[in-house]
Amino acid sequence: MPSPTQVVALLKAQNIRHVRLYDADRAMLLALANTGIQVTVAVPNDQILGIGQSNATAANWVTRNVLAHVPATNITAIAVGSEVLTTLPNAAPVLVSALKFIHSALVASNLDRQIKVSTPHSSSVILDSFPPSQAFFNRSWDPVMVPLLKFLQSTGSYLMINVYPYYDYMQSNGVIPLDYALFRPLPPNKEAVDANTLLHYTNVFDALVDATYFAMSYLNFTNVPIVVTESGWPSKGDSAEPDATIENANTYNSNLIRHVLNNTGTPKHPGIAVSTYIYELYNEDLRPGSVSEKNWGLFNANGMPVYILHLTGAGTVLANDTTNQTFCVAKDGADPKMLQAALDWACGPGKVDCSPLLQGQPCYEPNNVVTHATYAFNAYFQQMAKSPGTCDFKGVATVTTTDPSHGTCIVPGSVGKNGTIVNGTSLAPSSNSTTSGCLSQYFHGDGSFTSSVIVGILVLSAVLL
Repeated sequence: MPSPTQVVALLKAQNIRHVRLYDADRAMLLALANTGIQVTVAVPNDQILGIGQSNATAANWVTRNVLAHVPATNITAIAVGSEVLTTLPNAAPVLVSALKFIHSALVASNLDRQIKVSTPHSSSVILDSFPPSQAFFNRSWDPVMVPLLKFLQSTGSYLMINVYPYYDYMQSNGVIPLDYALFRPLPPNKEAVDANTLLHYTNVFDALVDATYFAMSYLNFTNVPIVVTESGWPSKGDSAEPDATIENANTYNSNLIRHVLNNTGTPKHPGIAVSTYIYELYNEDLRPGSVSEKNWGLFNANGMPVYILHLTGAGTVLANDTTNQTFCVAKDGADPKMLQAALDWACGPGKVDCSPLLQGQPCYEPNNVVTHATYAFNAYFQQMAKSPGTCDFKGVATVTTTDPSHGTCIVPGSVGKNGTIVNGTSLAPSSNSTTSGCLSQYFHGDGSFTSSVIVGILVLSAVLL
């Protein structure tokens, strides 16, 4: 996985202004300092029992993971655990106490208005989600949900819910049309209609969000906002998941972004934007489990987009992946010795994969320092998300809009014939790949990941919470 500095370089280059972390990693929070990026940090599931039983433990956690970083790092929310009710039910009795203790520590530091406290839930805590008007929370969780909603209401916080139309589609045995899950336009006679409210639903996402609103109203809570803390679609799966493809992932995430940023709202609450985080920023090649579990990311670890989002008219989010194809090349007339030194640095400390430059590989010919340096400079530039200052190399490099690919040598950042951005010398996974086995559906960020990088998430909503 990329370093915290590389992660932040990508966030800045892509104009991402909100990010959710699955921990409170010190290096990551330091890298985010002075960027203005709004950050949601998390208490991992394995710490909830301790924090939920001790005010002092909670205060120490806030001191170490929040007070040590604000105001330089713009922490705006704390997610206490992830899908605790469904993945760590033995911690459920102390979950609300954990939230209250964390909040009390924020109050003591006068940060409770700036930093909200909540806990993300799997949408599986909602039963009978269609029609939305008949949805309700699993009654066995009422002893947790009622005091939780009271806490969220009294502190001006919001209910965090993870919404995955992909899994609803997979589990429906053909009842849910793929187009309905992907936000694709439906003819009026194909729209789902709630017979109780006569509201028309054109996509699964809105139906699940409204089901959450109705489930809260069933418990007499009507003024707690909703934030979708995870949503997305895998770009690759195994033979059991034929719809985990690049094209479907692109369609879902592009349509979701457009839906959120247009402030469309939901049929129950039109015009009220639902702040939404995309799961996730990077693919996780080393993640255990099925193929799809590794392929929810928008980007590969080297910063290359897995696919090019269709974002025309959706604002400036993720604007740098297609609208401004730029490359880093060796300057004309540059000193060969300086080029060689810069090439050596890029392939060494710069951590560029220079194997395509070896004899017999696609980018070996022509075998001269200018061409080889151009490949290495550009690979570094793309790896660093085209951040300012990453195409200089002591004055021997320059940015260009001319693709330096030649013959069989396709440089990083180049767009291949199938429209996918090329990673090194090979195309990103093709959209006809199929895969995924067991659903393992509600385990994203369940606290079992201690990666210091991110286990990423990228927020989409322009709404300031």
